[in-house]
Amino acid sequence: MTDAPFRPFETALDQETALFRLRDAVAGADDGELFLERKRSETIVFDDGRVKTASYDASEGFGLRAVRGETAGYAHSSEISEGSLNRAVETARLAVGDGGGTLADAPQATNVRLYTDDNPMDDFAFPTKIDTLREIDAYARGLDSRVVQVSAVLAASMQEVEILRPEGKLVRDARPMARLNVSVIVEENGRRESGGHGGGGRFGMTGLVEPSHWKSVTREALRIALVNLGAEAAPAGVMDVALGSGWPGVLLHEAVGHGLEGDFNRKKTSAFAGLMGQRVAAPGVTVLDDGTIPDRRGSITVDDEGTPSGKNVLIEDGILVGYMQDRQNARLMGVNPTGNGRRESYAHIPMPRMTNTYMLGGEADPKEIVAELKDGIYAVGFGGGQVDITNGKFVFSCTEAYRVKNGKIGAPVKGATLIGDGATALQQIRAIGNDMALDPGIGNCGKAGQWVPVGVGQPTMLIGGLTVGGSAA
Repeated sequence: MTDAPFRPFETALDQETALFRLRDAVAGADDGELFLERKRSETIVFDDGRVKTASYDASEGFGLRAVRGETAGYAHSSEISEGSLNRAVETARLAVGDGGGTLADAPQATNVRLYTDDNPMDDFAFPTKIDTLREIDAYARGLDSRVVQVSAVLAASMQEVEILRPEGKLVRDARPMARLNVSVIVEENGRRESGGHGGGGRFGMTGLVEPSHWKSVTREALRIALVNLGAEAAPAGVMDVALGSGWPGVLLHEAVGHGLEGDFNRKKTSAFAGLMGQRVAAPGVTVLDDGTIPDRRGSITVDDEGTPSGKNVLIEDGILVGYMQDRQNARLMGVNPTGNGRRESYAHIPMPRMTNTYMLGGEADPKEIVAELKDGIYAVGFGGGQVDITNGKFVFSCTEAYRVKNGKIGAPVKGATLIGDGATALQQIRAIGNDMALDPGIGNCGKAGQWVPVGVGQPTMLIGGLTVGGSAA
């Protein structure tokens, strides 16, 4: 499956001609670029003792953008050719109108490489991948007689992009991705429950298919399933909630992160609009969005406009100090881009998006945080969630949670949901642990119909006064 690197200006387009046409498109505009992409992906699903699906997808194309003020003209094509580019120029040019704009400065260059440029799909032959998934299935069933179904997914992709800027600069990035996920269903006395675990990042498959790794992932999936098998109905009411470290940061991502993206604040549709420099969280709360962490799922060497990714502080010691910005919103708000202009593919326009969003750790011992909980919930795993950007209200379902009374962790609970709003929850953080951790590499983020890989993280923390939805009397 080894392919030559993606070099569209050597195989499909003359670079000087493309630059000439790009400059035609953005003449009198404020910004714009020609974004070219090739992406290949592979997913193998082994379910209930057999290969359920095995897919391979390949796509390539370009997107041309011209920006004038708040308006952006965008045209894309799956055919990389001079004819397609000429037609795209005519379409994108409509947004510029009579012009009058001043072309923004080019992004700064970077020599940083945050991940390998090797294609993870080339690491192992297809039969080897199938054999690994079959071994996972057998191993899970051998761990416990209550296992009735096993599903294992091995996936990898390689996205290669080239971004041609109007000033003549060409930016390249090759972005690998690999992940392994295992889910287990157990049954006892007619009751069935499930558990899942996995992760990955911007690296090859080698570490994922090592027996020491997939056995650990499988055992964790089984542990969660067995916890849920013995879970009681969750209580309901307003109570204090302790959140575990790592993946529970998805609540921070949804309830707070989206509200700190530049476009929502420029349009004043975010609950955080107009609060720059003001206290929005309890003292000690520091939140960052950091796309510069090597090999992480949400990391990007450069964003999809050619700006190097950054380590951006959003909230510092409870004070709002920054938003995540793409080039258009940064220019309109009079600030610098932060390397957060991302898009799902060449067929999508860039917008401000998160990369790896996390809260820094504090000084408290995580065990002492739970011990402070007199009557509440200790949530360490989350599933789906929803948030309203305009008011920050969120609803999240817990996949692993426990009842806590008088500082003692009791029975696991099933069906718990956490309900609140991000701005209030930030203010009600009462304790921050010293165990900050990032998630295992499973996050995807949706916005305006576009999906991009992201990372989340946080330390153990205690939040007061969240509404817990449950079914216990």
